Order: sequence, then C-alpha cells, then structure tokens
Amino acid sequence: MINVDSVHKSYDLGETSVHALRGVTFSIEKGEFVSIMGPSGSGKSTLMNIIGCLDTPSEGTYFLNQRNVGQLDEEQLAGIRNKEIGFIFQQFHLLPRSTALENVALPLKYASVQRTEQLSRAEEVLNKVGLSDRLSHKPTELSGGEQQRVAIARALVNSPSILFADEPTGNLDSKTGSEVLEIFKELNEKGQTIVVITHERDIAKQSHRTITIKDGEIESDSMN
Repeated sequence: MINVDSVHKSYDLGETSVHALRGVTFSIEKGEFVSIMGPSGSGKSTLMNIIGCLDTPSEGTYFLNQRNVGQLDEEQLAGIRNKEIGFIFQQFHLLPRSTALENVALPLKYASVQRTEQLSRAEEVLNKVGLSDRLSHKPTELSGGEQQRVAIARALVNSPSILFADEPTGNLDSKTGSEVLEIFKELNEKGQTIVVITHERDIAKQSHRTITIKDGEIESDSMN
C-alpha cells in the first residue's frame, strides 16, 4: 500500500538548508497497524506530511496504492487526501458551532455527496466509535475523549484506505488515551490500515510494528 524508497526532504530557511529526511526506505502493507516513533525534530512529522500527501519528497519516490505521489499535481494530491486518507490530529480541529453529526459529515460535503447520504454515513461511523447518543452535541458539550472520537469518525466517513493519526492521545489523559487506542485496535481488526505518529514508546507498543526515526533516518523497524 505504502512504498517509500530513498526519500529525502530538504527545506531552505534563508541561507541555510535543513535536511529533514535522509534516504528513508520502508513499506507498509494493507491491513497493518504501524507506529512511526521519534523525538521532536527527528523528521517523523515531515515523513507523515509526505506519506499523507500533504508534501512531496525532494528526492526519492513514494508510491501510495501504486501511484507515484511525487508526480501528482496539487489538485490530484487533494483528491487522494479526500478519498484515500483519513487524518486524526492531536488538536481535534472540530468546528465549534457544528454538532458531532455535522462535523463528521463535513468531508462528504466536499465530496459532493447528497445531504441525506452525508448524515446517514456520519451517523453510521459515530455509532462505530460509540457516540450514538452524542449526535447533536457540539464540541464544547463533549469531553476530550469524545471529541477525539468525533475526529476519528470524521476521518473514517469517506472509507479511507489508510488512517493517519498524529499524536492522537497527546491532549488526553492516560485512561482516555487508552480508550482511543482500543478503538484503533478494533478498526484494525476489521481490516483498517493505521499509521500512528508518536514520540511515546507506550503508545507505539500498542501497534503491531514500530518504525523508529532519528535525525531524518530510520534507526530501527521491528515488530512489537
């Protein structure tokens, strides 16, 4: 599903150049649950931006579902992000004046799905994450864990082939964080491919495999 080969990424900052990724190579198969772990500044966020089609490599190749991402224009990348990828972030990024149902339905609006179908599919994924009794609640009426569940449901509503979670438990207490990871495990057992970006070893251990990145290079790639 994901095939990263000798990927480099450099950024020009004025007169200096930052080499964030240095020849990264790995692959992820359909149905895997993988963590990409590393400290702040290791290059893991840059890597997530590339495999999440938010950015492209400076060198090397990245294939997602057999498509060479580096050869796609911005419109094509946006199409892949909307159809193939679900994103979950540390900050929940929910619209404060919209209900849980409306927040989850939002990606379908951009995909030109009819309103009744939007709400039907949004309700279905909210049921999946255990929020069938919170459909009409706004974010301020939900706990942190419930808000993250809404964000997970929103990421799932387009039936993405891959789910990316960037520090998904960073704003949650340990008990609530564990509940969110249990949702990921249940989704993965049903065939969902999941990639979690984290700096915490305890979080990484919950996945089946951990890719550790340091100074822009892969330090280790092992099964948990």
